[in-house]
Amino acid sequence: MGMTMTQKILAAHAGLDHVEAGQLIQAKLDVVLGNDITTAVAIPEFYKTGAKEVFDKDKVVIVLDHFTPNKDIKAAEQCKKSRTFAWEKQIKHFYDVGTMGIEHALLPEQGIVAPGEVIIGADSHTCTYGALGAFSTGVGSTDMAIGMATGETWFKVPSAIRFVLTGKPAKWVTGKDIILHIIGKIGVDGARYRSMEFTGDGIQYLTMDSRLAMANMAIEAGAKNGIFPVDDITIAYAKAHTKKEIRIFEADEDAEYDETITIDLSTLRPTVSYPHLPENTKTIDEAEKDHVVIDQAVIGSCTNGRLEDMKVTADILRGKKVNPHVRTIVIPGTQQIYLDSVRLGYVEDIIKAGAIFSTPTCGPCLGGHMGILAAGEKAISTTNRNFVGRMGHVTSEVYLASPAVAAASALAGYIVDPEKMAGGEQ
Repeated sequence: MGMTMTQKILAAHAGLDHVEAGQLIQAKLDVVLGNDITTAVAIPEFYKTGAKEVFDKDKVVIVLDHFTPNKDIKAAEQCKKSRTFAWEKQIKHFYDVGTMGIEHALLPEQGIVAPGEVIIGADSHTCTYGALGAFSTGVGSTDMAIGMATGETWFKVPSAIRFVLTGKPAKWVTGKDIILHIIGKIGVDGARYRSMEFTGDGIQYLTMDSRLAMANMAIEAGAKNGIFPVDDITIAYAKAHTKKEIRIFEADEDAEYDETITIDLSTLRPTVSYPHLPENTKTIDEAEKDHVVIDQAVIGSCTNGRLEDMKVTADILRGKKVNPHVRTIVIPGTQQIYLDSVRLGYVEDIIKAGAIFSTPTCGPCLGGHMGILAAGEKAISTTNRNFVGRMGHVTSEVYLASPAVAAASALAGYIVDPEKMAGGEQ
């Protein structure tokens, strides 16, 4: 029996000719990632191994992004601990205030991750890099510590679900809508400890930013990882961003999948995930009938804080004003995205519309800072989770959507089809 794409990458990094679902393996790591929260927890575990230095100063990455710039004393202490460790161990890829970005936007941009690699990170959305044709997955801080010390970790080889994407999506349908549709279809545990492998002719119509958003939210379906084939779009992106080797792995024709799900992208509509689970989805047409009035719109995060997201937001807000009852917060994923947004005029368009533009940070996504909700408030957000109390008070509500839907809704004051606002209707 042949291997899936994920299984081939894992086999190569374990020095094996063949692996099967359920098999336990020891694999070499190309990148080990931590942030300001998880690195602080991993450091004492690292020293318990007896290690004095990290296994490779170029392959350990530490990004201060969750509560950064520091929101309180505890956050400051976590960052200080992580910062001191990074300096002492001479970590090459250390990102602090001024160079920081949201980790899963920053690593692809900086060329730290590449096709064919095995990447672990002490953050559940480390699965983002599957968009580049890499195996990447989130782990706990203890596993991060062992990875930093040894450059290896163990995996149980996952089985896989194949998603065959066909057709061309409509104008306002992006990767965020596609992955929300999929999660709504299979549920938050529909891919539990399995690989979500995306194939099909529809992939050619998905930008790298859309693919990154989709791979990012594989964990929201319970998946071990999400992964895309390496095509011309991937290779062009990788060549523009990294000097690392591009390793291409392809699934065997006789690879075994638990199931195959076909999705015609041309039939999809912008999609909204209602509280309090990502699987609780409705199309924009259904959402409009509910007339959900919102208090806040957040556009950013490791899912949708990329340049394409900034462009869509600016395109919809340009020349208009957000509803005065909607606090509209836009957060670029990295400093470079911020600079590009300034250069291209997006920042001016967004600010003139009555929104604010923030420094790169995870901030409101996890109820950290920069957009906490009060009791009973509702937010539309381009983030990835809408659990009870995720963004603030336990009685607040978070509706997940694409930047287009979020920007349009900020104008209207309620959740609305972006098509209705993009042409000037308010």
